[in-house]
Amino acid sequence: MAGERRGRILSRLVGRGPAELETKRLCEVCAEVSGMSGAGITLMSGDVPRGSVCTSNKVSALIEHLQYALGEGPCVDAYLQDRPVLEPDLAEPGTPRWLAFAGPAIAAGVRAVFGFPLHVGAVRLGALNLYCDRPGPLTDDQHADALVMADVAAQAVLVLQANAPPGKLTVELEANADFQYVVHQASGMVAAQLDVSVGQALIRLRAHAFCSDRPLAAVADDVVGRELRLDA
Repeated sequence: MAGERRGRILSRLVGRGPAELETKRLCEVCAEVSGMSGAGITLMSGDVPRGSVCTSNKVSALIEHLQYALGEGPCVDAYLQDRPVLEPDLAEPGTPRWLAFAGPAIAAGVRAVFGFPLHVGAVRLGALNLYCDRPGPLTDDQHADALVMADVAAQAVLVLQANAPPGKLTVELEANADFQYVVHQASGMVAAQLDVSVGQALIRLRAHAFCSDRPLAAVADDVVGRELRLDA
């Protein structure tokens, strides 16, 4: 059965000519196969998110941005816990979670969210996020398709990255990506200022942005422009 699912998914990916492995198409197929309203793929490394590889629509892009800026959400939990994280009703969850993420996501029309980790063997790469504009759990078939789709997405990321120089992302992965490079640069600067890890520095940046009610990227711009230091 898993082989049949994989074959059906791959046929959708390769059915449109030479651009079949574009990341944008990968996210679109994730949404189509699972019957969801949209999909996004986030890359992570250790405790530091790299950003969004692709999204299928504007709402998916917002979901990915919120998770990156706030450090919480289904993709974050799916990656850290290395298991699917399922929320069938974001507005009325059985157990409240993602207190900062939920409000803006609901306002954008998101009612259900589902995160699936991307990994190849023991190597964790990130997470696949699916959302629906109406509440309700995944069916057994949808859940099974999402698991296979997450595996296909992980393999696709490795294929696209195969010929990239060490420490660099391939052009194909960057084509539709939102990797928040200014935030990564600011995190490195804050890490040096505070003598902490880059992951801890990113948490400090997020906290400053949240407390000052400013976008994370704007705070990062100030740090990079040397208008703001967090060791003051």
